[in-house]
Amino acid sequence: MISRIYIEEEIRGHPLTQRILKRFPNTDKVICRRYSEIFNKKSQNFRLQKRYPALILARKYGKLVLPAPDSYGMEADDNYYFSHMLNCIYDCRYCFLQGMFRSAHYVLFVNYEDFAESITTLVKQQPENTLQFFSGYDCDSLAIDPVTEFCDFFLPLFRELPQAVLELRTKSTQIRSLLNSEPLDNCIVAFSFSPTRIANVLEHRTPAITKRIEAIIKLQERGWLTGLRFDPVIYDSQYQSSYSKMFRQVFSRIDTDRLHSVSLGSFRLPRDYFHIMQGLYPEEPLFASPLEERNGTVGYPQALEEEIFSFCRDEILQFIPPSILFPALRPATSAGSQVVRDN
Repeated sequence: MISRIYIEEEIRGHPLTQRILKRFPNTDKVICRRYSEIFNKKSQNFRLQKRYPALILARKYGKLVLPAPDSYGMEADDNYYFSHMLNCIYDCRYCFLQGMFRSAHYVLFVNYEDFAESITTLVKQQPENTLQFFSGYDCDSLAIDPVTEFCDFFLPLFRELPQAVLELRTKSTQIRSLLNSEPLDNCIVAFSFSPTRIANVLEHRTPAITKRIEAIIKLQERGWLTGLRFDPVIYDSQYQSSYSKMFRQVFSRIDTDRLHSVSLGSFRLPRDYFHIMQGLYPEEPLFASPLEERNGTVGYPQALEEEIFSFCRDEILQFIPPSILFPALRPATSAGSQVVRDN
């Protein structure tokens, strides 16, 4: 899985660094000054690195906790995200990280204690507010949790911050740490889903939908709050039957009383990211779909986007109350929109 490990000189003695290195005794190890010497440099081959990724252990500087994008907001007073890791072990064709980063290597920031200090400071500055923190923005929260020990560190932190909510967003079934911990009322384990026929084409290396459903069932039986993320919804000529079947498959198995929230989002990418990803996958049908640019974002034409959203919303609301469904749509205006053509 990991071809080589790069270690920043500054954190080579960090306890988490040492534990990770012990897990990979036979993997080549290289000391570097800063992770930027390896990661995200120009003229890197993203597709080749995706086949043979390296792990880079580093220290995160600067602002460690940032305001979350609007599409990540739920019912909290304020929403933030923090990225203990950059990049994902999965290979989803629609993932914006491929447009954001030139490198497919994994960067793990081991200085969790600094993230904890930033989170705690924010919470203490707003004692009357509910703050929600998302950990799965630049990575999958749980996919390599046995290596990162993310849950082992951050669950105890949020146990001491009951007015803060932590969302773990994932496609993974790596839930052992959660099953071995007492559930937190202020932690949501949110699973992303696409229909099987779409996942088989676009979500490479991800666990099967049936496996994710089994993971949700186990977590709910243990007492954990869960979430469902149908985002992005992908269009094709059979999308109605595909999504209707998936919704029935998911909601018929899980306990909807243990659902914190369900989000529904349309396919959308920042314009620059879209063009980078289109260059990476020139033969990918996804990027040759009927698409247009609107307000700097590429997605389906407004009428089609609204049709898809309305259909999926009505299907979902057969199973849950409207109060826990959160939409993520682009602004409903076509001013300045233009068709994006496959070059």
